[in-house]
Amino acid sequence: MKTIQINGLDRPVTTLIQGSDYFKPSVYEKVCQVLDRYVAIGGNTIDTAHIYCGGESEVAIGMWLKERNNREDIVILTKGAHHDQNGPRVNPEAIRQDLFESLERLGTDYIDLYALHRDDPNIPVSEIIDALNEHIKAGRVKAIGGSNWTTERIQAANEYAASNGLVGFSFNSPNLSLAKANEPFWKGCVSADSSDMEWHEETQLPILSWSSQARGFFTGRFTRQDRSNEDLVRVFYSDANWDRLSRAEKLADKKGVTAIQIALAYVLNQPFPTCALIGAQNEHELVSCFEGSKIELSHEELDWLENGEK
Repeated sequence: MKTIQINGLDRPVTTLIQGSDYFKPSVYEKVCQVLDRYVAIGGNTIDTAHIYCGGESEVAIGMWLKERNNREDIVILTKGAHHDQNGPRVNPEAIRQDLFESLERLGTDYIDLYALHRDDPNIPVSEIIDALNEHIKAGRVKAIGGSNWTTERIQAANEYAASNGLVGFSFNSPNLSLAKANEPFWKGCVSADSSDMEWHEETQLPILSWSSQARGFFTGRFTRQDRSNEDLVRVFYSDANWDRLSRAEKLADKKGVTAIQIALAYVLNQPFPTCALIGAQNEHELVSCFEGSKIELSHEELDWLENGEK
C-alpha cells in the first residue's frame, strides 16, 4: 500500500486509514475481522477519537492491539478536546484529560498522531501549542494536528511554534472529497475548499481526509429523486455534485473501475500528501478502497472531475 511521511513519526503512514467510529467491545469479533483484513492488505494506521462510541472505540482497538501484540507496527490517530453540552473544550485541561483517558483505553503510553477534534478561535494558538508541546516532550504524543481547523488557524499555530522553537502541526484532518459540501456535516466541521488546497500545495502539509468518499454519494445508490438520506441531501445534494458524479462515472467507465474508486483516487492524487479515512466494514468494501488507492489521475483529470470543461 502507498504511504506518506508525517513529521514526527519514525514510520510511514499508509494512504488508506481505517476508521473505527462503529467499534465497540460488544462487536469485538467484527472489529478483529475488519482490522485483520486491513493489516493483511498492508494498512498500518487506525483512526479513532475520544468521543467515538462514548470511548468504546478506543477500548476495542486497545483490546485488539493487546491481543495481536502489534502496537509497534500500528500508527494510531486519535482526537480529543471535542466540545460537550457546555460548549468548546479546546484548552490545556481538557486536552490533558482526554489524552490521558485515550492512552488508558488504548492500552498504550503514546499516541502517534494526536489531533484536536475541534477548534475554539477564542483560545490563543500559543496556549494550545504550548500545552501540546508538553505532551510531545513527555513522549505521550509524537505528532500533532488539527481536525476541523481552518488553514488560517493552523498557519498561525505553526508560525507561533516556529518562532518559539516548538513543534507545530504536522498534519490537517478536514473533509476533502470530490463532492463539495453545501454546509458542515456536523457543527464546527471544516471541508477543504480551493483556497485551502492551494495552501496545502504551497506548504505540503498532509491532509488526512474524513468522509473522503462523501459518505457513499458516489456509490450509485442515490439519485436526485431519492431524498431518503436527509444528511446526504443536506450536505452533498447539488447540481454541481451531480455533475461531478456523472463525470466520475464516465472516467470510471474509461478506466474500467467504479465511480467511488475514482472519488477516492481524486483525494489521493492531489499535489500534496494525502490520506483517506475509510469506513470499510467488509472484504468487498476494503478491496474496493485498496484498488481505488492504486489509481493514478493526472492534473488534467483532477481538474476535469472537479470543474468540468472550461
